[in-house]
This record gives sequence, structure tokens and C-alpha cells, in this order.
Amino acid sequence: MSPVLFDLMIPYYGDVPLLHAAVRSVQAQDGDDWRLTVVDDGREPGVPEWFAALGDPRVIYLRNPRNLGVTGNFNRCVELARAPYLVLMGCDDLMLPGYLRTVRRALRRAPGAAMVQPGVQVVDAEGRPCGTLVDTAKKRLYAPARIRSGPALLGGEDLAVSLLRGNWLYFPSVCWRTDALRRHPFRADLGVIQDLAVVVDLLLDGGRLATDPEVCFRYRRHAVSASAAQAVTGARFDEARRFFLATSTRLAAHGWPRAARSARRHWSSRLHALTLLPAALPSPAPTAALLHHAFAPRHAPPLPAAAAAAPPGGPTAHPDLAGPGTPAGALPPTASVSGTGTDAAPVPEAGA
Repeated sequence: MSPVLFDLMIPYYGDVPLLHAAVRSVQAQDGDDWRLTVVDDGREPGVPEWFAALGDPRVIYLRNPRNLGVTGNFNRCVELARAPYLVLMGCDDLMLPGYLRTVRRALRRAPGAAMVQPGVQVVDAEGRPCGTLVDTAKKRLYAPARIRSGPALLGGEDLAVSLLRGNWLYFPSVCWRTDALRRHPFRADLGVIQDLAVVVDLLLDGGRLATDPEVCFRYRRHAVSASAAQAVTGARFDEARRFFLATSTRLAAHGWPRAARSARRHWSSRLHALTLLPAALPSPAPTAALLHHAFAPRHAPPLPAAAAAAPPGGPTAHPDLAGPGTPAGALPPTASVSGTGTDAAPVPEAGA
């Protein structure tokens, strides 16, 4: 049996049938170098029993003793991972059978990459291929054209500029270096933009992104209802604005002026607020919040005390990780790697 190179983690909360489909899609992956762990942050009935009846030694199920929230459960998954590489898959998304084959190939080409972004197909709530305005912009406006025609290795200020202009990554489909995420955990002060914050931290740390255009992952895009748009609060967009402006200051200090300018402008985030306006118009408060985000001045407000006290991207302790952990023996440790250079463990062919 090959050593476990990939910890495929599903931080779960929500729809039980979609979770079942996600697990089945992981079970269809080739090779014996992976392990699936589902970390349940909810209390849906019947879920533990379903996993107990699954009878697959490659699949581990854990239920958190208390609800950790989205960011807390992300960090819990990272804490539990023991393999050199990690995927934080959405519990409503699907891996196509070639997902790990594609990721292995990308890592053989770029063994030092901190992240791998494979090709993604966007589907709607019913699993049908769809093309939304958001996803068209990701593909045609924000993502570099060359990643559509072949493999690429990106990094540095150029990649930071691209992602801060418009984040074209599909976070649940990305494969990460486990040690990199340990050094740069998801920030507890961020609720909706924590994935981009981690990527910025990794880029500033010298990390690079490998891409492969082969479509091997289905990302589920749920429609935004009028009620959801009306539920938008100023806090959500204040968070995004604080992040972009504070990141601009960080990037300027790092010597990346173009990336700092992209963060300060954060055009795609402003445009996103404007696209929500039609559904929000009947409610004055959400409408005002959207307009404020879209047209607010581009100067940095003070960070909250908790965020200012922690070094950005630093390996800070997370309070949600102090609770009960994995049952003894559930996740045997495997070889780990360090750094974001070219010292990563080589990725063999499946079954080699």
C-alpha cells in the first residue's frame, strides 16, 4: 500500500443527500494514496449511522462536540490532516473520477507548489452545468488566459494582482500543501473572505500556484434568492473592505505596489455588491450597505483590535482547536514536508 499523500477533508454542515453524493465521488478516486475525513459540525440525524454502515476503511467520520462555525471547522480539518497535501472540499461539491490523477500530475510538474487549481465545472443546485455572470467573469476577465490552454505555474506579485482584481480560484477544489496551511491558518476575524486571505499569506511567503485545465471537479453554485440578497448586512461588506485596504497596506510594505493598488481598488468586490442591488432594492438597509461598499472611499479604516493584535498570516493558536480531538489511532501520522520551496515529497503515479 502506498503512503497517504492526500487528506481529503469535508467540513460538513447542511444537506445530507448532497453529503452522501460528495462522499461517493471521493470514493471513486483512483489509487490508494488518499484518505477521506468528514468533520461534522452539525447534528443532522442519521449521519453517524450512515458512515458506520459504509464499511470503507479509507473514510473516517468525526462529529465535533460543539459547533465551531465555518472558519473554526476549516481550521479543525487542517489540524487533523497528517498527509503532505490537503483538500477542503465543499460538502455539496463533487470530485470527478480524475481529480486526484490531475492533481498528482500537476504536483509532479511543480513539486514545490503550495496550491494546485485544476479545471472546474460549475453546476447549479440540481447538478446541471450552468454559466453565471460571476463564473463567466472569473474565467474570461480575471483568470490569466494562458491557464485555459495548458498547465501553468504562477506566483509572486503578478498572481497577487490577478487574484485581488478578481478571485478566480474555486476554493473547495484547490489542493494545498498541509504545512503551508498550518503556518497560515484561516483567520477567525474573517467570515466570508478567509480563503483569499490565506492565499495572500501564502503568496507573501513565497508560495506558488500550479494550474491544470483538465476539468475534474464540479463546484455547486446555488442561486442567490431575493431574501438572501435582502439579508446582506453592512458587516459582511465592511469585513471585505477592511481586508482589502489592510492588505493593500501590507503589500505596499512588502514592495508589491501593483498588488497594493489592486487590493485598494478591489473592483470585483465592488461590482459584486452592485449585482446584488436589484434583489435588495425593496429593503433600505441592505441597499445602503451595498451602495456604501461599491462607492466608499478607498482609504484604510482601523482594524478591529483582535485582528490588529495578531500578525497577519502568522501561525496563531485558534481557540476552536483546543477541544477534543481525533479518537486515538483514527489518523495515523504520515510523512510531512516543510517549506514552500522544491523540497516537497515526490508524488508517484497512483498505486506505484
